[in-house]
Amino acid sequence: MVDQASMTATPPIPAARACTAALLALVILLVLWETVLAPLRPGSAWLALKALPLALLLPGVMQGSRRARQWLALLLPFYAAEGCVRAVTEQGRHALVAALAVSITIVTFVALLAWFRAERKEAG
Repeated sequence: MVDQASMTATPPIPAARACTAALLALVILLVLWETVLAPLRPGSAWLALKALPLALLLPGVMQGSRRARQWLALLLPFYAAEGCVRAVTEQGRHALVAALAVSITIVTFVALLAWFRAERKEAG
């Protein structure tokens, strides 16, 4: 017999989908930034490891883990700060990629906050 309660899952919050998609885009951009698009120096592809903390949080965020989202909220300002500094101090393609990273980071953070807010409204 199939349990009816398990079949009627609540639909995903739009902010959850937006946050997950933006986080995935940010991880991909961070890896491409340091390997292909605008590496800091030739042969400095190891800087792409900066995407690792976000990549490790991605499965938890996709599952809706509150703890993973809390960690994400703590980490995102550091990525935004790095992007802001590099967007201002570098020129050309490097500054453009940094500005794009800042934009995606801000979108991720706003979607994350909206997700927390939507959950709070559902709960109470």
